[in-house]
Amino acid sequence: MENKNDVKKVVMAYSGGLDTSVALCWLKEHYHCEVIACCINVGQGDEELKNLDEKAQKTGASKTYIIDARQEFIIDYIYPAIKANAIYEDKYLLGTALARPIIAAKIIDIVKKENADAVCHGATGKGNDQVRFELAFKALMPNIKIIAIWREWEIKSRAEAIQYAKKRNILISVTKDKPYSSDANIWHISYEGGNLEDLNNSYDNAMFKLTMSVELASTTPSYVSIEFERGIPVAINDKRMSPINLITTLNKLAGSNGVGRIDIIENRLVGIKSRGVYEAPAATVLYFAHKEIESISIDRDTLHFKQLISNKYAEIIYYGLWFSPLREALEAFINSTQKYVTGKIVLKLYKGIIEPISRESKYSLYNKNLATFEEDKVYNHRDAEGFINIFGLTTKCQALLKDNRRK
Repeated sequence: MENKNDVKKVVMAYSGGLDTSVALCWLKEHYHCEVIACCINVGQGDEELKNLDEKAQKTGASKTYIIDARQEFIIDYIYPAIKANAIYEDKYLLGTALARPIIAAKIIDIVKKENADAVCHGATGKGNDQVRFELAFKALMPNIKIIAIWREWEIKSRAEAIQYAKKRNILISVTKDKPYSSDANIWHISYEGGNLEDLNNSYDNAMFKLTMSVELASTTPSYVSIEFERGIPVAINDKRMSPINLITTLNKLAGSNGVGRIDIIENRLVGIKSRGVYEAPAATVLYFAHKEIESISIDRDTLHFKQLISNKYAEIIYYGLWFSPLREALEAFINSTQKYVTGKIVLKLYKGIIEPISRESKYSLYNKNLATFEEDKVYNHRDAEGFINIFGLTTKCQALLKDNRRK
């Protein structure tokens, strides 16, 4: 990093949480520069955004931008992930990873508008977010100066950060009793740290905000129909909805039925195994529903190859490579597979379980007359003999060769 005196104006990714609140104050003390706080609304909720402007300015910001990017986040980031069935390590639905590139993009917009010298983020030196933010910044503005607070200051733990905040009268919601690192947006809420770091500890039900525990969930199941057009969810229970309303509605419905809690030991990009607990009710339902519509509308070979692509696409997002040529290339393939992923599925939600009740698509490749075990006039069972002989020819040749070697 160049001389601190070269930095006159910084745009900071600001959430109002512990790390960014302390970081904003620390920047003022050590860089003696103007700090512009930039908060991107990706659906973290009214409580998270309440009085954020006032809080930022009390902490030292000269100006605050609060940008509503919820719809763009859903259309340009979440929908591509749904179409790809992108799930990292078969469990993580990428809530935080998907939000970082759009946050970075909006911050760079403000950097250009304000003619700032640098950007700053509050991601720790152990996590994935430092990579996600910084790769996005570099992709969008290659020569921008990046200040990574956790790699510069003397604060070594969240406990020390809490102490720093208290000494300077910075209002924070995190305490030593509830030291969770939490990230919320319309797609999920994550919880890390605190007693979750001990793998022998279960999570506290009081921690959750979007989901009911299975024990307290309704004893009456909920039924919901979801319609897709070219891989994108467009309607719930025959009612077309905006992207924001659709996900918000599903968060409430699925969450009330105990759907969407995920407890993961995940492999971070930096090489550390970490435990993350997530709430993602709408995400869980939409991934499930989308896969079911694909199962009837995409041919076998394309579907199997897409499953390979899905894992790689998820890894790319997790690693912070959203603005990469490979992701763009894979997305082109994925979009081509979604041409006929149009239809409706009815799901049963009950105490944390999702069950498919019905599936339909005008492009369905399922043919009851072919699939039936009853008598039919479409399929000739005798045709299978020739198919098996040809398909198994290599296997037969291998076996004959082994017999010849034994003789």
